[in-house]
Amino acid sequence: MRELKVVGLDVDGKRIICETDDSSELFSVRVDDRLRAAARGDRVASNQTQMDLEVHSVLRPKEIQAKIRAGASVEQLAAAAGVPIERVERFAHPVLLERARAAELATAAHPVLADGPAVLTLLETVTTALVARGLDPDATSWDAWRNEDSRWTVQLSWKAGRSDNVAHFRFTPGAHGGTVTASDDTAHELINPDFNRPLRPVASLPQLDFDAPAPARVPEPVAAPPQEPEPVAAEPTPPKPARSRKARPAVPAWEDVLLGVRSSGGQR
Repeated sequence: MRELKVVGLDVDGKRIICETDDSSELFSVRVDDRLRAAARGDRVASNQTQMDLEVHSVLRPKEIQAKIRAGASVEQLAAAAGVPIERVERFAHPVLLERARAAELATAAHPVLADGPAVLTLLETVTTALVARGLDPDATSWDAWRNEDSRWTVQLSWKAGRSDNVAHFRFTPGAHGGTVTASDDTAHELINPDFNRPLRPVASLPQLDFDAPAPARVPEPVAAPPQEPEPVAAEPTPPKPARSRKARPAVPAWEDVLLGVRSSGGQR
């Protein structure tokens, strides 16, 4: 926004002549009720509504920077004023850099615990806590904005599963990097020395499929009861060899033939 200085009135007394700092250009401003009201310090002129003043106030560079410094985004201001984003960005860019620098400084500060400031920095503490809970510390984002009391609020955000998580800290610059204190329960859990506690665990959602039938449940095999060892049976006596039907009859001895004795032992 260019700044002009008043040179004087036009010859008819109805316009004010202004020029730039280098006197390279001249401008004329019509003297009307709004200009007279602005010169008197009136908030609302007779033909100007309060909404118009609020919109013009938002578009002033100082107002834009103040709202951005307080946490508003460029998109929010542009949408509220109904102006292109580029018109807000050129004034918001220096403040956005200031917010990013404040968030970076806060990560090097020391969390305040029950027994005093911790030895580790906020970034080291948060990284250890997230790793202990199985989360990726690189998938986080930091932001900061200045409150009405001129103190900085630092926000850490990350995604776990399908849920978006945020934690807020109050940053106080000072010696050795300054200090940070937890502003909500999530921040308290992050800087708690007991890193093994779960950070608001999210229950897994059941996967319902109404089209495909559920797979049949295969029964688990039941272990057979232990069997008692079978008694060792005595070895059976080998059976006598059966007499073959085709065996030849026994031949009587010679003395049996002379005495007339049969092979079965009887006499003739």
